[in-house]
Amino acid sequence: VVLDQNRSGLAPDLSLWENLVGDATTGPAGKADQIMVRGQPRHVVGYLRDFLFDEEQMRAPVRSLSGGEKSRLLLARLMARNSNLLVLDEPTNDLDVETLDLLQEVLADYDGTVLLVSHDRDFIDRVATMTVAMEGDGRAVIYAGGWSDYQAQRGAPAAIESPKADIKKTIKAKDNKRLNQNDGLSFTDRHRLGELPDIIARLEAEISKLTGFLSDPNRFGREPEKFRQAGTALAARQQALARAEDEWLTLEERRAK
Repeated sequence: VVLDQNRSGLAPDLSLWENLVGDATTGPAGKADQIMVRGQPRHVVGYLRDFLFDEEQMRAPVRSLSGGEKSRLLLARLMARNSNLLVLDEPTNDLDVETLDLLQEVLADYDGTVLLVSHDRDFIDRVATMTVAMEGDGRAVIYAGGWSDYQAQRGAPAAIESPKADIKKTIKAKDNKRLNQNDGLSFTDRHRLGELPDIIARLEAEISKLTGFLSDPNRFGREPEKFRQAGTALAARQQALARAEDEWLTLEERRAK
């Protein structure tokens, strides 16, 4: 079943009640006041209350609803049907906080696969267990977790593509050289330049270990809290590595001059 952002499939001149049960005189369950919800009969009033509608609204035409309320009604219709794949196209458009919470609860209870397309990064973080990112050049890459986990795992591409790409070779070539006492650096800077290669190597080792931990696509499902902690730690290590490389380049340029 599909929830599209244009909310197609609702009859604007019919009431919420009629849109939900189809023919108001017979209905899917054979009764005007009942609806079959995944094979089980439910009273229309009780079911619509689950989706935050009051009785006065239930008899009103759909055209009187706000955009968010129309999304809520369409979601109620879709969730009543038997399905194992739910496709959501920008489901959070026009939704208030209360309805967003309801949508999250509905998705948590859904017994099937949810395919969510959304610009709402916070909502993705709250509901997604796996993220498929379009990385360019026709590549779709799967990451465990939501938006923040995806960001932590992919790192900062700009740092990889920058002139610092050759920094590791340069550091290794200079690592064992004795720093010239007349190189124009202060004692503190000279000491810092000497210790930075070890700091960079340690950070690289930690990043490699964390990346290996996060690369297991089933890790998020088994240990979600550890996964989030590892993602946060990875992002911090990547930032620290970028700062250390920048510092090493700055000091090395000063020494060279």
